[in-house]
Amino acid sequence: MVFSLFATRKNAYFCTFLVMEKKRILIANKFYYPRGGDCIVAMNLERLLKEQGHEVAVFAMHYPENVDSGWNNYYPSQVDFSSSLINKLKAARRLMGWGDIKASFNKILDDFRPDIVHLHNIHSYLSPVLAQLAKQRGCRVLWTLHDYKLVCPSYACLLGDKPCEKCIGRGKMHVLKNRCMKGSFAASAMAYIEALKWNRNVLDRFADAFICPSNFMASKMRKDGFDTEKIHVVCNHIDPEKQQLFDSLNVEREDYYAYVGRLSQEKGIETLLNVASQLPYTLKVAGDGPLFAQLKQQYSGNSNIEFCGRLDARQIAELLSKARFSVMPSECYDNNPLGVIESLCAGTPVVGARIGGIPELLNDANGIAFSSGSKEELSKAISKAFEIQWNNESIKESSSHLFSPQVHLDKILRFYGCND
Repeated sequence: MVFSLFATRKNAYFCTFLVMEKKRILIANKFYYPRGGDCIVAMNLERLLKEQGHEVAVFAMHYPENVDSGWNNYYPSQVDFSSSLINKLKAARRLMGWGDIKASFNKILDDFRPDIVHLHNIHSYLSPVLAQLAKQRGCRVLWTLHDYKLVCPSYACLLGDKPCEKCIGRGKMHVLKNRCMKGSFAASAMAYIEALKWNRNVLDRFADAFICPSNFMASKMRKDGFDTEKIHVVCNHIDPEKQQLFDSLNVEREDYYAYVGRLSQEKGIETLLNVASQLPYTLKVAGDGPLFAQLKQQYSGNSNIEFCGRLDARQIAELLSKARFSVMPSECYDNNPLGVIESLCAGTPVVGARIGGIPELLNDANGIAFSSGSKEELSKAISKAFEIQWNNESIKESSSHLFSPQVHLDKILRFYGCND
């Protein structure tokens, strides 16, 4: 049973007391530091669960940048797919769930005795064998999907730089035929063998629920034949510390728009810069990636494009809070991008590509969608966004609740069986 006492915009989510049985929850993710969206979501979930009084343990791979979780002694050894032959063979064993991974996970299962095992990104560096071992112990197993690995052996549903669904609902041989993993036959062969080992029938048997952050991802899981009754949609949430930053800033909007993200081809950054270079508006680009140096040099003579490089959390909060709007020009199946969620929680509307889960986050009041990869539509959308008088406070108010940690947690707790 749930009692919501009050809510404030400053908190950005309901202060809630839950009358429930407390659970022992083991969260597994391949890394344990804020490396990417999967790590951030898993670490935030750990904190939220502890705040509600649940006992939480963490399982990850040993890695130099990990922060101390208090459970480090249980972690399996680091594997590396890009170093020596011996290390690659060790990594290949991890794909299959062999080696020290079983002993490490069984040890934490023995000592912590979880009611629930909540998996996040575990392929390759940990292993889906975790689901099997947990299920054999009688644990309830949930799996939050941060990428398309369960339906696409190469994670990204990309062939070259274009969206691809050749493996969805069919055999996974295309990953080998097209050398989808880094253009390498050997890497693609390992991904293919891994997909055969941990196929849909196996994963369906060992998981009680698959948590998809977007309806788009859920549709691909259904298309691949996963048990429809086990597929559920729970949107990602704003990092509470990010929301506090947005709420603490008292800044005026300035006459520019922003891109915050990775500078790589599938993110549509080249399309955006080509369009921006021909428009009379200032674009500020935050982030780095494989195209950073090339694009910075290519557009060095354009006074309307400013490359900010990698920014810290406060700098990003300031950039978004001052911008008229942000742009998410993805040309890949972005699942439920935190970049869009953060922008909206700053009260900043989004011009977003109509691809993946991006359109699910947008409506007429908080953004404009355009056909992914279309320079003409993107140009028109940017110009239109500068003409609209956006209600920034309304965007922030509604988004801060919709994407609040508490809303996210309440949905997850239902799958835990905590507040039925």
